[in-house]
Amino acid sequence: MDLYEALYTTRMMRRLRPDPIPLETQARILDAAVRAPNGGNTQRWHFVAVDDRGLIREFAELFRQARAIEYEKYRTGAGPMAAPAPGADPAAHAETMRRMQGSGNYLADHFEEIPLLLFVFAIDDLGGANIYPAIWSALLAARAEGVGGVMTMVLRNFEDKVNELLGVPVGQGWKMSAMLALGYPRGRWGVAANRRPVHEVSSRNHWGEPFGVEVPEPLWSPRETAGLAAAG
Repeated sequence: MDLYEALYTTRMMRRLRPDPIPLETQARILDAAVRAPNGGNTQRWHFVAVDDRGLIREFAELFRQARAIEYEKYRTGAGPMAAPAPGADPAAHAETMRRMQGSGNYLADHFEEIPLLLFVFAIDDLGGANIYPAIWSALLAARAEGVGGVMTMVLRNFEDKVNELLGVPVGQGWKMSAMLALGYPRGRWGVAANRRPVHEVSSRNHWGEPFGVEVPEPLWSPRETAGLAAAG
């Protein structure tokens, strides 16, 4: 797969099929993840792959409860999802949240069917500087394998229970960074179309100064890959 195709089409997939992900595929995803850059090559990360159906059922109930907490925050104007980014259209933000809630409802309602949960833990991670490159590498590798996924942090609302269920040695300093729900997607891959363009969110030399070039449309599209295939 072309690198730009992976970068442009790896997006959050919440509608997942129950088909199991082969262990060899899981190994390739995690082997790519541990190649990610990290400060001092300390590799202070640990991944817990969960495919036990009983455990997934327990996490399903926790996920639904945790998600209800987050949407109650949103309803009351609190929490990280409530306010749009500075300069963004509030109506567009509300519509994005409506669509996300709809696809998230599917994930919550079918959580027991998810074939693989990947819990990611780190120690002293400086705000995620070391672990998030590894998470993104895992999602990109999953995309190359035809596996979709979504990263969520809502289970941090029940961090103690998660630690208990997984037997996390919290005394050593391990903390959950995120959970990935992984599976073969029901929908199609595609370029995220609802992004503000580069020139609206970028400056040059000083904040607010023009970036110097406008990018009204994505600079990569599936047509480019189709053209390359035809040329080959």
